[in-house]
Amino acid sequence: MVVRVATVAFEGVEARPVDVQVQIANGNVVFAVVGLGDKAVAESRERVRAALNASGLALPAKRITVNLAPADLPKEGSHYDLPIALGVMAAIGAISPDALQNYTVLGELALDGAVAAVAGVLPAAIAANARGHGLICPHDCGPEAAWAGEDLDVLAPLSLLQLVNHFKGTQVMARPRPGVRKAGDAQPDLRDVKGQESAKRALEIAAAGGHNLLFNGPPGAGKSMLAARLPSILPPLSPAELLEVSLVHSVAGDLAGGALTDRRPFRAPHHSASMAALVGGGVKARPGEVSLAHHGVLFLDELPEFSAQALDSLRQPLETGEVLISRAAHRTVYPARFQLVAAMNPCRCGHAIDPGFACQRQPNERCMAQYQAKISGPLLDRIDLHVEAPAVSAADLMLPAPAEGSREVAARVAAARTLQRARYAGMGLSGVACNAAAPVAVIEEAARPDSSGLRLVREASERLRLSARGFHRVLKIARTIADLDGAAEVGSAHLAEALSYRVDATRLMRAA
Repeated sequence: MVVRVATVAFEGVEARPVDVQVQIANGNVVFAVVGLGDKAVAESRERVRAALNASGLALPAKRITVNLAPADLPKEGSHYDLPIALGVMAAIGAISPDALQNYTVLGELALDGAVAAVAGVLPAAIAANARGHGLICPHDCGPEAAWAGEDLDVLAPLSLLQLVNHFKGTQVMARPRPGVRKAGDAQPDLRDVKGQESAKRALEIAAAGGHNLLFNGPPGAGKSMLAARLPSILPPLSPAELLEVSLVHSVAGDLAGGALTDRRPFRAPHHSASMAALVGGGVKARPGEVSLAHHGVLFLDELPEFSAQALDSLRQPLETGEVLISRAAHRTVYPARFQLVAAMNPCRCGHAIDPGFACQRQPNERCMAQYQAKISGPLLDRIDLHVEAPAVSAADLMLPAPAEGSREVAARVAAARTLQRARYAGMGLSGVACNAAAPVAVIEEAARPDSSGLRLVREASERLRLSARGFHRVLKIARTIADLDGAAEVGSAHLAEALSYRVDATRLMRAA
């Protein structure tokens, strides 16, 4: 007789069904696991054997064959331990095979029979719910699985014995409750930033429209300080966005205790990060920083210090909102609709634009051009707002704290985002929540300037040598500025301010 237990294999954020087939037959005493599993799957034999012994069960002196079907689908990870163990237990009569018939199972086993947490429980729970199954998962992952649906039957045992007792009716487990991450420390507030009024204005525009932003200025000007305060003025995740973000973090194993939060992700990798760390990859094609920042912020401090290959790998995700990782055996797609915020010094010494400063190695202009040439022009063209953050004087630091903080700015950002969602929903684009994500044809209609605005854009485009992408990004920024003002039409003043954020972009691209 062959016992079947349902589980899943992960391809990106999708959970594909896998059938664990267990057969015990006469023959040589062997425990074989087949079905294109990786090293962790092969080692599951010893973990299952030890866990069953710790639970008071011994494997029979027969030939045990475990097949993970479909056999041509690569299987990775330790979450196959629990379905294999339950399949063996059902095959030897320790539990009824019918008890497992309508469940999808995943979990790692410890040598003492405890069920350890695994990654990917949320997509597995959603897939199980779609198949009309319940879910058996580790106890620590129960709050995560409970988010898949109120009608989903979730069993989250601490150990094999607890699960067996539940099936026997001697120890009934309660359904876990959805976990909500408690609000941690208060987020950094914009009220802490003194001076830098133009940079704070650009930060507000970036938050309102979801635009990419680059701060350029000397060391100590407050560029990183401003970027760290962007999450405090962003609106919370919508339910659909929360689900997408949680799926990625679940696959990556980053959901602490299975608890979800509506705060937007903020990722700030070090400049030594490799291309695979940024966009994803490795042997198991794991999600990278761009996917972990999905619907949130990716902050790259000291932008020119990143490797050129790693930076240029961001160009496709910035355009398409997803990243495709191709390997010889399979291809994986992860979502990557993130907001890029970067900071850089004007040169290696950082003071080339300071009044009266003279570089000791070479002329200031050459020092700046050499340093900024590390960033490619196509990447710079994809950054909407280019802002110069000058040094803050001691007189500015002596001033009292600004009267307006993150709460007031966040209210204006939320109002602008509400206008954008309503606009694009009326056009039938329910998946577009901000101006930065709007298609070109739509933004040309939504941000159509008047005659004076057209003349201004035409003259500025020739002077700044705007690319087609740069032109449309100017329209998107102008539309966001108009939304912050509550204006239905894009005026010349909105376009003039939007064009001012492309002046530094033109200079940097010429240096690149």
